[in-house]
Amino acid sequence: MAWEGWLTGALIVTMISLLVSGRFGADIVMLGVVVALLLFGIVTPATAVSGFSNTGVITVALLYVVATGLKETGAMTILTSRLLGRPKGVREAQLRLMIPAAGLSAFVNNTPIVAMFLPVLSDWGKRHRLAASMLFMPLSFAAILGGICTLIGTSTNLVIKGLIDEQNRINRDTPGYDTLETLGMFTMTPVGVVVMVFGLGYILLMGKWMLPKREPVLPTMEGSRQFTTEMRVEPGSPVVGKSVEQAGLRHLPGLFLSRIERENETVIAVEPEETLGEGDILVFVGMLDSVVDLQKIKGLVPVAPVLEGVRQHHRLIEAVVSPASPLVGRSVRAGRFRTHYGAVVIAVSRHGERVRGKIGDIVLRPGDTLLLEAPVGWARKHRDSNAFYLVSEMDEAAAPRHERAWIALGILVVLVGLITFEVLDTMTAAMGAAGTMVLLRCCTGPQARRAVDWQVLIVIAAAFGIGSAMSSTGLAAWIAHGALGWTQAYGPVVMLAMIYLTTVLFTSLITNNAAAVLVFPIALELTRTAGVTDFTPYAICIAIAASAEFMTPIGYQTNLMVMGPGGYKWMDYTKFGAPLMLLCGVACVGMAYTLSTMGYWGG
Repeated sequence: MAWEGWLTGALIVTMISLLVSGRFGADIVMLGVVVALLLFGIVTPATAVSGFSNTGVITVALLYVVATGLKETGAMTILTSRLLGRPKGVREAQLRLMIPAAGLSAFVNNTPIVAMFLPVLSDWGKRHRLAASMLFMPLSFAAILGGICTLIGTSTNLVIKGLIDEQNRINRDTPGYDTLETLGMFTMTPVGVVVMVFGLGYILLMGKWMLPKREPVLPTMEGSRQFTTEMRVEPGSPVVGKSVEQAGLRHLPGLFLSRIERENETVIAVEPEETLGEGDILVFVGMLDSVVDLQKIKGLVPVAPVLEGVRQHHRLIEAVVSPASPLVGRSVRAGRFRTHYGAVVIAVSRHGERVRGKIGDIVLRPGDTLLLEAPVGWARKHRDSNAFYLVSEMDEAAAPRHERAWIALGILVVLVGLITFEVLDTMTAAMGAAGTMVLLRCCTGPQARRAVDWQVLIVIAAAFGIGSAMSSTGLAAWIAHGALGWTQAYGPVVMLAMIYLTTVLFTSLITNNAAAVLVFPIALELTRTAGVTDFTPYAICIAIAASAEFMTPIGYQTNLMVMGPGGYKWMDYTKFGAPLMLLCGVACVGMAYTLSTMGYWGG
């Protein structure tokens, strides 16, 4: 191996060390390695940036937009609320949670799925008095296991497909080159489903005893700012004719229904059996985050006068009344907020105290915190106003686009159908779905742009350049022969197992996508040397191993996402995830080998 290979190896070791230290972002570290490879002439500029034009990377970006359309319309809530239901115990709760999480993750990138489940699951767990630590890790693991079942379930699967397509493109004119079979929508499904079944079974059987029974530190009503807000039941609302309990308004976390105002009566002590009707005004008291979540419930709208335009184009804003404000000493109604400021008051908080009376009748004082609904840009316009101390805008829309939820679900179904029946290639289908989400206003252009996780895309794209350097310098061949060459003497089962193990170890140290890209050329060289004609089982093992890393919170981004909400420690992942990771590895390698010997993939 020439000096280029040794230098590439040294750069990769340095990269892994920096990533493990956590001192720098993965995108910065990996781009730095690519720049170093460029400066030393190891890769060409075209090779260094080839990942940014790879169809797999572009597809990952487009699927973020599709997931945003599903989130902004509340489409996921439609599916999850009916499936989660009312569990009778922890095991039933985990089953009700994992089935939709795994099922949805098979067709929508699992990272946005977990992000959408987090607030739903938090509320659901509190409502049914279930420990958060018994739910959030199963959520992450189920989303990972569901994502390995189809091509579009996780970005890693698309990255592996992109690597295979790139190899075929580069070597299509090479004499004697055997074209690698690309990954289709359901190429890995038989292996993925078996791994998923084993994984979910383990969680259900062992979760009750091995998961920590620990609650995260969360704010409580006591000592927190309490906002008073009023919501009206719209005509035709899904809650009309239901009791307070049936409508799910009784055990809202961080929020309680203080009274119901009707034309001829006021219900002070609201019973769970109280039936809701059209036009009822529900007065809630609770924490800010809970009041914000209340705006997302279909069929409930603020009592405050409606602004021009649809609520989905507005933002929720916190504003603190200053002593010099002309609003001081005047009621919300008399202050004519909408006329003078172009916003409406949704809720009011006063130094953590409960403010009694109707919102319109509340006389404002200095220091009162107002939750406003206003057009985009309102906060920037009034940031220097002497009427307010502090103005901060929330990123999300004031309310989901409920009326477009079924449109978003229809777009997802069409996307899956186009890819499944190979009507369009994966990237084109994803591009059409993302564009349709914006065109049909399931999400806005700015929301679509904000949805894309650029750090993840940069990491994946940079890893392509590093992977190319490993192949061109001979480093991949050296590792394949020196570290894994011995496996050839023991047959394909051992080769598959060691490829799987190598990928898992890489994933536990660096990101899953980077691990997949680094192991791919090593596995390709190993199989070519061994005379293997069917590379598909090895590609599938790499893809699944890169995702199925359960023993650390940093191995997969969804594990890190649930660490705080679930109140987990590092060793919680190791204790519960290590046996699961071993079980999944055995199931994956065994199934991949069995199907390969049967000629399932045509090798």
